[in-house]
Amino acid sequence: MFAVPLADDAELRPLEPWQAEEFLAHMDRARDNVNPYVPWATRSTDLATATATLQGFADRKAADARQLFGIWLDGTLVGGVMFVAFDAEQGTCEIGAWTEPAGQGRGLISAATARLLDYAFAERGLYRAEWLNSSVNPRSRAVARGLGFHLDGVLRQSALYRGERLDYEVWSILAPEWAAKRGGQDAA
Repeated sequence: MFAVPLADDAELRPLEPWQAEEFLAHMDRARDNVNPYVPWATRSTDLATATATLQGFADRKAADARQLFGIWLDGTLVGGVMFVAFDAEQGTCEIGAWTEPAGQGRGLISAATARLLDYAFAERGLYRAEWLNSSVNPRSRAVARGLGFHLDGVLRQSALYRGERLDYEVWSILAPEWAAKRGGQDAA
């Protein structure tokens, strides 16, 4: 397995089905932070459902359609990033992220998302990355802005969560924009 450093005390690694017990403990700590923003968090409530969540991502990774990565801080899983969608043929992807309180305010989500953008654009040759966030999630909006994403628009009342309709903002960044932000690194 590989690990990518995000900070002196933090790293990004694949999050796989064999880690379901650790993932479940993390979800229990993160649940209040991630609901309603990460739909599968509400479904990962015991070992079987946590394993199923991770297996679903593993199956989609095998089809080159989705990937899940964890963020470990001092050896403890505190959050993660994911390719919610990945379409190499169309050259597009959607990136999402989550964290528990112990992982907040350290720049870990931004650093991990930057790694995914580097991979999508420089290694895989994708052209467009999207970021969706609930309009009531200012932390997620701040990550998108900080990384140079542009607000494309708002999907009004597009998600139903516990009887309430939520707006979702759609942000995007294109490969040339990311390359310019990263100092001219090669991108498609």
